[in-house]
Order: sequence, then structure tokens, then C-alpha cells
Amino acid sequence: RLETRLSRRRLAVLAVFSCYSLVNAFQWIQYSILSNVFAGFYGVSFTQIDWLSMVYMVAYVPLILPATWLLDARGLRLTALLGAGLNALGAWLKCGSLAPRRYPLTLAAQAVCAVAQVFILGLPSRIASVWFGPTEVSTACAVAVLGNQLGTAIGFLLPPVLVPNTPNDIDLMAHNIGIMFYGTAIVSTLLFFLTGVVFEEKPKYPPSHSQAVLQNKPPEDYSYKQSIINLFKNIPFILLLVSYGIMTGAFYSVSTLLNQMIVTHYEGEEVNAGRIGLTLVVAGMVGSIICGLWLDYTKTYKQTTLIVYILSFIGLLVFTFTLDLGYLIVVFVTGGVLGFFMTGYLPLGFEFAVEITYPESEGTSSGLLNASAQIFGIVFTLVQGKLTTDYSPRAGNIFLCAWIFVGIILTALIKSDLRRHNVNSGIMNLDVKAVPVDSPVDPESTTLKIQSAL
Repeated sequence: RLETRLSRRRLAVLAVFSCYSLVNAFQWIQYSILSNVFAGFYGVSFTQIDWLSMVYMVAYVPLILPATWLLDARGLRLTALLGAGLNALGAWLKCGSLAPRRYPLTLAAQAVCAVAQVFILGLPSRIASVWFGPTEVSTACAVAVLGNQLGTAIGFLLPPVLVPNTPNDIDLMAHNIGIMFYGTAIVSTLLFFLTGVVFEEKPKYPPSHSQAVLQNKPPEDYSYKQSIINLFKNIPFILLLVSYGIMTGAFYSVSTLLNQMIVTHYEGEEVNAGRIGLTLVVAGMVGSIICGLWLDYTKTYKQTTLIVYILSFIGLLVFTFTLDLGYLIVVFVTGGVLGFFMTGYLPLGFEFAVEITYPESEGTSSGLLNASAQIFGIVFTLVQGKLTTDYSPRAGNIFLCAWIFVGIILTALIKSDLRRHNVNSGIMNLDVKAVPVDSPVDPESTTLKIQSAL
């Protein structure tokens, strides 16, 4: 049998990654939850403020293939440093945009943060697989995703408190925005240095047999191009690619437009809009952890994914038809239920993809899932925003409900072939050819001996 061992460093790697992923997500949502405040401050339209969120989605699509190639060719440490470093750079650039006429600069700064996101969103499943054992890999992936969700939660809660709407005092508004921008820049810079200290390519010993098999293959056996081709020939992965894009894109759209939906029916409730967003994401964080623990315990990937998808659909329907009842407490409850399932779905998609595409690169499969989410997120945000403005929030949400119903059908059609789980269980029923290499390859990893039967 292959020698496997868990590294104590794995917890530090997971913690640092989760923290700088948190800051990146905070920077994504900090404008949207204060859309009316920033529209007044910069003197621009709501659509231009929405683009400060959508730039994250636009940047991801063309850059994801270069980013996943870099992850496979140059390794986990360099990719992590790029994500943390660009995140800090974007935060400092925002500090220069503290004046009403500087919208182009704040958009450019947000674009830098959007590029950083490309080197962040695909890492949870890679970090979990490379550093964590088979009985904790799904939970570790959920915790890594949770960091991003927590950043969104803080982004819903903190900006409305730090930057109250003071349209008659622009100087005070600039001062309050400055506190938020400079605080974010300092924290993100500290996390960049911590990333340099903590991150390594991989542990000295592989944490699981599936990782040992991959690390024992020579680097010349791996082809990034062939890996992409293999993924697009994998029908279950294609079905998951579309269904994941629909669900996550819908979540991005709801998050971006939440402030507008709430203040349409509850005028002057910007702070409560942020709290509702917080409730949505915190409930989702709980859902993520529960789903991660459940997957590690049962390995029921398809069943769990399908059930969560159906419950998300029901949650969005209830949220849609209770939004205008006039009771904020109802919106808090329905938003929490919606977030529990909709956000809790994210690590399920990552882990399910790794299982049905093993031995292809975790970073590549996760990157393609996120690219699909960004594409759907852009389209959904534009269409839902138009429907919300021209008709009502209900019309925009019904549009999302129809698409999520399509996602349920696609999820039901996915064939569940748990390849990674089979290898870890000692069932070697596939030919391991397309091997993602955690560069640089340690010479000692080639000394592992693979027996014919694990």
C-alpha cells in the first residue's frame, strides 16, 4: 500500500486561504449593497454600480483557462500568491478613488480584484485534495468555500454600518468610505505576507491514496490540453457544468440586486437590506458545512446535490411571493432558508465534479464550473436587473425560478461515477493518464511504489 500521512500545516494553509478569499468576496459585494450611496457619491447610474459587481464575472471567463494552466504548470504556491497579491493591490488602488469624479479609477481597482478572484475561486477543491485525507476532504472544501461566503456576509453587514447614506454631506461620505477602503487594504496586505509564509506546493507525504497515485506519475505524462478535452468529453461533467452555472449564477444575481429588491418594497431600509444579505449568506455557510460533513460521511454526491437543488428552487419561490408582504421579518426568514440551500450548494458542486472527473485536475474542473457560474451570473444579473427596474422584483425572481427548474432536470440526468472515492477505497477500475501535477514535483514522490491492487 502507498504511504500516506496528514500534515499539520494543512490547517494553516486552509485558514490563510479562507481569510484572503474572504477579503476578495468582501470587495466584490461592498459596492452593490450600497448601490444608492455609491451612485450618489460618484454621480453615476445604478447600472454603472452594478458593473462594479459584474466586472468580477466578466474578468473570470476569459482568464480562467490561463489561470488553471498556471495552477497546473507552476503550482499551488504561486497561484495563491498571485491571488492574495492582486487582492491587496486592488484594495490600495481603491484608496485613490475617494472623490466623486473618480468612478473610472474605482472600476479599474475593482477589475484588479476581479483578476485576483480568478486565482482564488478554483482553489478550494485543489487545496482539499492535495492537503486533506479522504474522510475530511469534502469538509475541507466546504470550509475553503465558507471563507468566500463569510466575506460576502461581512460585505452585506459592515458597509451599511460604516457608510451611512449622507447625501447632503459628501465629505463625510468620502471619509466613511475611506475608513472601509483603507481597512480592507491593510488586512489584505497582511494576508498576502501570511500566504508567502504558510503556503507550500504540497505536503511531504500525500494525504490519500488517490493523491499518491497522481503524484507518482511522471510530469511528462500530463497534458493540459488533453485534460480540457477529456473534461468536455465527460457528459456527466457537462451536465454538472450547466446546472452549477445556473444555480451559482442565480445566487450572484440575487446578491447583486438584493439592495434594489429590498428598497423597492421597503424604502429607506438599506441597513436591513444588508442584514438580510448577511442572513442569507450566514445560513448558506451553515448549509455548506453540513453538506460537507454529510458528503464525507455518506459519499451520496448526486442524491445530496439533487435534493439541495430542489429545496433551493422551493426557497426562491417562497422568497419571491413573500417579498412584498410588508413584513421585514418574513423576508429575513425566507432569505435565510434560500441562502441555506442556494449557498450550501457551492461546495457540493466542486466535490461532485472532482469525483466524476478524477484523475483530471481539480483546479481545471473547478475553474470551468466557476466560469459557467460567471457567464450565467452576468446574463442573469442583466436580465433580472432589467425586469426588476421595468416591472417588479417578482418578475426578475420568477425568471430565475424558471432557470433553476431547468437545473433540477439536468442534475437528475447526471450519472454518478465516484472515481476518486473508488481509488481511495482500493478499487482501481480506471486508467490514470491525465495527471495534474502540483509543480514543482518533489523527487521523493517518485519513490512511491504502486502495487497492482491498492
